This record gives sequence, structure tokens and C-alpha cells, in this order.
Amino acid sequence: FMCFFLLAQEGEPLLPHIHGEDHEQTKHHHKEESNHAHRIARTPKTVLYRELANTQQLCKPVLPFVLFGQPLKLPLISFLIYVNGYDVHCYYKMTLAPNQILLDVLENRWKKYVAELKRCRAEISNEVVHDVRVALRRLLSLVQLINSISPRPRLRKLSRALKNQIDTFDDLRDTQVMLAETSETIRELPGLEKFRRHLERVEKKLLKDLRKKIRSLDLKEVTHRIRKTREALKDNVKADFAEPIIRSVDDAFSVVMQRHGQIDPARPSTIHRLRVAFKKFRYMVEIVHPLLKNFPQDNLKRMHDYQALMGEIQDADVFLQTLDDFQSNVSTPAPEPVCHYYESRHADAISAYLKEKDMFSDFWRLTPDQTFPWEKTK
Repeated sequence: FMCFFLLAQEGEPLLPHIHGEDHEQTKHHHKEESNHAHRIARTPKTVLYRELANTQQLCKPVLPFVLFGQPLKLPLISFLIYVNGYDVHCYYKMTLAPNQILLDVLENRWKKYVAELKRCRAEISNEVVHDVRVALRRLLSLVQLINSISPRPRLRKLSRALKNQIDTFDDLRDTQVMLAETSETIRELPGLEKFRRHLERVEKKLLKDLRKKIRSLDLKEVTHRIRKTREALKDNVKADFAEPIIRSVDDAFSVVMQRHGQIDPARPSTIHRLRVAFKKFRYMVEIVHPLLKNFPQDNLKRMHDYQALMGEIQDADVFLQTLDDFQSNVSTPAPEPVCHYYESRHADAISAYLKEKDMFSDFWRLTPDQTFPWEKTK
């Protein structure tokens, strides 16, 4: 029999495991994968690449993959093995030097950001604005992590530049989220019609302003600093960043714990402050989790869901504040049912989060001298 290892080329996502597909779909999928495997096998300089930060797959131990008697030090790779026409997926978590992890994630997140910005220049939709903001935040979290272990003035300047770009999208993002919300409830709450027309006018103005800013956005300095950061990581190829990286995440989690202790359900802003700190911590964990033994892969999704609970509160809070500001400037404010409906939604979102608020302790150790929570259950 013959085996083909399906390896991800740089910038390409790995093909997923097939679940619940009918026979014809599966045959077509197998044919595409086989062609891809043959093409990879013929490539003289196949680039073995996979961004560790976004890995969602569970790892199962298999025999080490050895080339010329030496274990390969690679990221988590999904192997698709063809044996007599049958496919078997197996996963092997290989080791990679910490600085190489940072370098690979930097390459991937920079490319992702540039691609999303290009999309945004072509079309500014709710989805596109969300995606470019996420790409910016992930890139910013990486820059902040690198700066915490190897401080440089250029990294601080790069962080400020990325943060300023994120702020540029904030008002439009909030407006588009509110418009999406009113579109879903306008039939049930026709009293929202004036408010929706107001939001549409605001969105139109924000879109016009944002298009100008995006067209005039010069990435020359940002690109230069990214290049310098990449070169610095390559120059420090022998440096062991493992401990400083984990300490930086410890520091980020300590801020999460501090703000968690300051939560006051009567003051939603305290939950928002926790959300901001948790988001930074979560994006760091996405980067460093390959360094952690027995890290539960489903923690990445659980962290996303935990953050989303706080996001629901923030969205409802912004909606209520914007509605209140609108009503104070019009002669005929929205009917009482509209206000009661969104006040109830806001209260429900807070209640839903409070039921899960202590889940955060599942995601990291409380102090640097303790074991990680997933190790305690082993």
C-alpha cells in the first residue's frame, strides 16, 4: 500500500475530518484530498505550516514521525493517511521552539490582518468590520506578548498604531450591531422605527468617514515594525522564551482575577472591564497553549463562549445608552414597551453571565506556583 501525508502549506487551512457526509460527497472529498496529497508530494520545498493559535483539533498520541532518524519538530499537523483507498485521520502534537511559535503566529496573523483589511477596502459590511477588528486584536495581543518578554520602543509604537486602528472601527461596529438587532425586532416593536432610521443615518455617515480613513491608511511604518520584529525573533532563535511567555500570561490572568473580584452586577461597566482583560488573556492563550502539557483543546471554545456572555451584556448596555441619548433629543420618544423590552434583555444577559461567572478559573492557574486546573483533574 501507499501512504500520502497531507501537510498544510503556508497559509492553507488543513482539510477537516469528514463527518456525516453522504457517500457521493465523501467520494468527491476523497478525490480532492488525494489530488492535493499528490500535488504536495511533488512539491520540492513543501512548507510545513500551521498556526498553532487557532488549532481546535484534539490530539491523540501516535507513533512519532521520523525523517532520516530524527524526530521532526513541527507544529500540530493533521495527517491524512491513504491505505488501500481508506482514509484515517490521526493527530500528533509535535514540539516547536517557543520563539518559532511566536514567529509563525506573527507571520500568520500579519497575513490575516492584511487580507481582512483588503476585504474591508473593497466592502464594509457588518461581517467584514467584525473580521478586521478580530484580526487587529489578535495581532495586537501577539505584539503585546512579544513586548512583555522582550520590550522594545518599536513594539510599543506598533501596539499604539494597531490600537488606534481598532478604535477607528468601534463606532461603526456598535451601530451595525444595533441595526442588526432592530431589524430582528422591528415587527414585534414597531416603536423602534424612528430609532432605526436614526441608526441608518449614523451608519451612512460613519461608512463615509471610514472609507476615507481606510483609503488613506498608510501601512508603511506598521509593515516596517512588523519586519523588524520578525528579524529580531529570527536572530533570537536560540533564546528560550518559554518561561517569560508563561509569566506574561500569568500576569494577564492576574488582571482578570482582579477585575473579576470587582464585578458589581448593578454596574455593567465592571463586567465590561473584566471582558476587556479576559479578551487579552484569551488571545494570549491561543498563542501559547501548544507549550502547555495536556491543554484541553475545548478550552479555546469555552473561553470564547465565556467572553460572548459578557459581550451580550455590553451590546445590550450600548443599545440602551444609545436609545436613551436618542430619546432625549426627539420630541416623541420610543414607547414604553420598547424600553422595557431592552431593559429586560439587559437584565437577562447579566443573569446568564452571573450563572457562569466563576468559569474563568477553569482556564488558568490562580498563582504561578500552582498547577493548571486541567492537571488537577488528571
